[in-house]
Amino acid sequence: MRAEFAPGARNAVHACLNIMDRDRVFIIRDQARTEIAEAIEEEARGTGAAVQAWTMEDHLQRPATAFPPSLADEVLRFRPTASFYIGTGLRGELGFRRPMLHLLADQLRSRHGHMIGINDVVMTDGMAGDYDAIYKMTHKVFDIARQGTQITVQTTLGTDLVATFSPSLKWIPSDGRYWEQGRWGNLPEGETFTCPASVDGVLAAEEMGDWFTEKYGMMAPPVRISIHGGRVASVESPDARLAAEIREYLGQHPNSNRVGEFAIGTNVGLTKIIGIFLQDEKFPGVHIAFGDPYALETGADWECPSHVDALASHATVAVDGRRIMENGRFLI
Repeated sequence: MRAEFAPGARNAVHACLNIMDRDRVFIIRDQARTEIAEAIEEEARGTGAAVQAWTMEDHLQRPATAFPPSLADEVLRFRPTASFYIGTGLRGELGFRRPMLHLLADQLRSRHGHMIGINDVVMTDGMAGDYDAIYKMTHKVFDIARQGTQITVQTTLGTDLVATFSPSLKWIPSDGRYWEQGRWGNLPEGETFTCPASVDGVLAAEEMGDWFTEKYGMMAPPVRISIHGGRVASVESPDARLAAEIREYLGQHPNSNRVGEFAIGTNVGLTKIIGIFLQDEKFPGVHIAFGDPYALETGADWECPSHVDALASHATVAVDGRRIMENGRFLI
């Protein structure tokens, strides 16, 4: 194991998934992230757990647009109690990852660490943080947000949003501890999220998830996304190709342009935005996703085959008029 990966691997295995000798750990990885996957595999084996690793390029061509039945059979035979996806995200690969998550977390009730977009920087930064502090802040924010009916968000880059919430839709504390079977989340962790009832205003998106982060990284100037009644009304950017690709993504399904997630980042160990969405969405700020609302978790009554996040970092956030964050610094 590369020595610099050891703290992140320990957090992933112990603090986040609480892997023990009785566990069976299934790791799906790609070749580009072999060293990170091997560090986590080594740490997991050190607990006495049974570990099996599966490398995507050994069995299929990238981008992987479907989840192969042969892999599903292999997972079912192994019956993991804990699992990881450790790899890059390519355009079109939601068709691989969504069925994977359904099989692992929903069907087999595996505790799952989803490390989509992980790289050396994230492994030695966000994954090496103090997960006790992240857990505590996540629950502080969760306890306030879940009682709120309206949250406002502003940034110096131009975000100016009002989001409204329904008591019938649940907030989820993504606190970095997937200790119960069937719990999963993105690593590194630190956010609380729900499906909002509606969102109105302008999101100045500094960065976007899925394959956009691999292709574009930070977007300067930000992309201006106007939202009315919880749906995207317009997308504006000096980069015509980028704007067109976002519009295409948001047009692939009737619900692809609908706000399905509103999240507040709670990883208090992060000090800067690095251009890697997996980590940056956890920075104290807000991110909004268009598309799938994670209905099983939030209780939303709709679904969508796409899901893409957009970041507004260093935000000022108020819940029912109570300011809980100012320019990315928590006040609670």
